[in-house]
Amino acid sequence: MKRKIVHVVGTGTIGEPLIGLLTDYKTQLGIDEITFHKNTPLTSDRSKVFDLQKRGARLAVNEDRFQDFKDLGMDPDFETEEAIKRSVVVIDCTPKGVGHKNKEQYYQKFSSDVKGFLAQGSENGFGKKYARGINDEFLNEEDQFIQIVSCNTHNLSCITNTLALNNSGPDNLIEGKFVCIRRANDISQPGGFIPSPQVGGHHSEQYGSHHAEDAAGLFNTMNLDLNLFSSAMRTNSQYMHIIWFNLKVKETVTLQKVIDRLVANPLVAMTQKDMTSTVFSFGRDHGHYGRILNQTVMVEQTLNVRNEHEITGFCFTPQDGNSILSSISAAERFLYPHAYEDKIQCLSELFFADI
Repeated sequence: MKRKIVHVVGTGTIGEPLIGLLTDYKTQLGIDEITFHKNTPLTSDRSKVFDLQKRGARLAVNEDRFQDFKDLGMDPDFETEEAIKRSVVVIDCTPKGVGHKNKEQYYQKFSSDVKGFLAQGSENGFGKKYARGINDEFLNEEDQFIQIVSCNTHNLSCITNTLALNNSGPDNLIEGKFVCIRRANDISQPGGFIPSPQVGGHHSEQYGSHHAEDAAGLFNTMNLDLNLFSSAMRTNSQYMHIIWFNLKVKETVTLQKVIDRLVANPLVAMTQKDMTSTVFSFGRDHGHYGRILNQTVMVEQTLNVRNEHEITGFCFTPQDGNSILSSISAAERFLYPHAYEDKIQCLSELFFADI
């Protein structure tokens, strides 16, 4: 029987904390080994690679770069194709566009050896869209390639599902509108910062920005056609994304009912904090690798119900964290298709009901 090996490609803002979480919880998750691929040998990344290896992860690199890594003191265990072929699940966490290239170059080549391949939100069309707690029941054995939707798509999908669909039926939502106020870049990224707020365009007449379009695509896997629209902008901050939402629903709803539904969802964290810096600081101090794994952090005092049918509020997006949770959930599904729900319960201690 093939050993239960998970291979992570990329060590960026998703890849690095994902590898760390998998190594720390590998016994509870039933994983025999974690390997990871790094493309470029950099002196500035040695400390990261050393720590991941110290945690038990094993390094894989391209064959023609073996010596380059060794020259910097990083000793690879596997060559790229060898690491992929011996894995049960491959989780691609590379920058936009690279996941599709890897699929063409490697993943399709080893599709008979590996049970599942996952890519992150930027890789639209890689496979079936997935978010933990949204469309779990609609994944099937034929879904070998999975696209983990983006962090903001996780957030607005969770809001829509919790407040408009759950316990109310698929026809309850009249429309959902969202404004995604995005951070400029992650604190780990040296480039991409902007000097002032920057507004984004609407590439889709029907959905606006890609966030609503991706969420609609996620709900399409559940045979739902939802009326969603989003706008996006970037601010000169490195802390967290913010989402303003407005949901119009058919059923009569009260503010207390809205709060009760949010509190009842373990993937939702409630907070009285009204600044991204204070929520970010909480995650840094209390989250695993500084990440909050909840799908959304809802700012309770911003919630409002207008005319008994219109729900509005602000929430923060735990970027990376919600994508990491869905990545592990999907990976465990490939490893333990009949027991993955029980396996991932070990991560419940990393969710926060209140922040």
